[in-house]
Amino acid sequence: MRLGVAFFATMNVMLLSISVWAGAEGATRDLFHWISALIALPTVAFAGQPFYRNAFAALRRGALNMDVPITLAIVLTIATSLYETIQSGAHAYFDATLMLCFFLLAGRYLDHRTRAVARSAAEELAALEVARATRLRDGIEETVTQAELAVGDLIRGCTQADLDRAASPFGLAVPAGIVSSTGIAGLTLGGGHGYLTRAHGLTIDNLLEAQVVLADGRIVTASGTTNPDLFWALRGGGGNFGVVTEFTYRAHPAGEVFAGPVFYDIAHAAEIMRWYRDALSGMPRELAVFLGLKTVPSTDPFPRDIWGRRICALIVCYNGPEAEGRRAMQPIHDALPDPLMNGMSVMRFADLQAMFDPLLPKGMQWYWKGDYVTELTDAAIAAHVAHGSRSPSELSLMHLYPIDGAVHEVAPDATAWGARNQKWSMVIAGIDPDPAKADELAAWAKAYWEAVHAENGHGGSYVNFMMADEGQGRIRAAYGGNYDRLAEVKRRYDPENLFHINQNIRP
Repeated sequence: MRLGVAFFATMNVMLLSISVWAGAEGATRDLFHWISALIALPTVAFAGQPFYRNAFAALRRGALNMDVPITLAIVLTIATSLYETIQSGAHAYFDATLMLCFFLLAGRYLDHRTRAVARSAAEELAALEVARATRLRDGIEETVTQAELAVGDLIRGCTQADLDRAASPFGLAVPAGIVSSTGIAGLTLGGGHGYLTRAHGLTIDNLLEAQVVLADGRIVTASGTTNPDLFWALRGGGGNFGVVTEFTYRAHPAGEVFAGPVFYDIAHAAEIMRWYRDALSGMPRELAVFLGLKTVPSTDPFPRDIWGRRICALIVCYNGPEAEGRRAMQPIHDALPDPLMNGMSVMRFADLQAMFDPLLPKGMQWYWKGDYVTELTDAAIAAHVAHGSRSPSELSLMHLYPIDGAVHEVAPDATAWGARNQKWSMVIAGIDPDPAKADELAAWAKAYWEAVHAENGHGGSYVNFMMADEGQGRIRAAYGGNYDRLAEVKRRYDPENLFHINQNIRP
């Protein structure tokens, strides 16, 4: 519609301009200029809105984009023309302003159509591809067609890395986790948070559709319009309702990012955590900063002189150009002590996702405890420092993941996920390759959690950060007011509780 309005206005003003160019003078020329102004002013106010919105959004972030000079050009030519008209000047440029607006809108439309055609062609090509699966035999992965599969074959599901590899060539990513070996199905069904969450929400907020095998063997589609109650429950309710065999996601631009870890000595942890508590809400959404109390692993690529050092870490991702990322980081550097290491650089988003994979191979001993955090109190900070500084292994850690920004813009009952008003998702993880340390890891994680839990405020946890020994009360707390509705959906789709090897919602 904006394109049509701009075209119609351009043609009318051009007719008036031709009369002026043909020699109209004095009162006649002024009349034509005023008529042109009456046509041009409302037209550029309406038709130019896409440029204005994008320009103002960029300026609010302290950034620039192509719509900023476009907006300036439109405003300046309109202002100059209006001044000339008021002064009975010989020249006005309403025709040029409208032509600029029209051709730019036409370019946007053609770009949109070209992308749509390319996307449609890609979807048609994908439909022709033979469906394949990754089969596990004797611990070895092999890619086979679906026709080669047999009953009893063990199939590996899609991981975060698979999703990142598919999206990365297009400069896109789905908001999800931070370790690429994570299974994408379990991550999604539990909620899913990571580097893109502040800007684009949880993984479930970007889930458009799912194909589900139900307890009775039926294969159904769940979306906002098909089986909407099942779709609601899948978004945060875990694996309680069926086996999801296919997800359709909304992806977002995330090609190259300015990202990496920044390490500070543990002696500064309390100061940094207090700063983090106060500063998070003022950070641009493109800037994701999660905080960790950790130990520097004694391995490359970390500098040898800090191997084994206890640290307070900021793991950072700015989804945008390096120059913008450095500007966003400057207030952080100004506010905090000098770091032991600043590992931030430009990298592909998919490479950032895989950054921690070498530290966390398969077969590790894990024990973790989670909590949603309403407020990071001084008492909680003191407990964090006390327990975080005496972790039982180099890989054991505490992380605080921000779940503000776009997450808070979704209504608490719009999905099953139960923490729309919380600020952080906390995990305490005891990790080590030695099975003999399993009890020590669990004891440390439990004691740490006991020390901070009362201060965290919510009472529940991200279900993907819960162990099998949590108990039904903790599961209820995780979902809060959404739990009873989840139980109703469970009764409808899995009344016999076939799917119960999970954080179980009982029918």
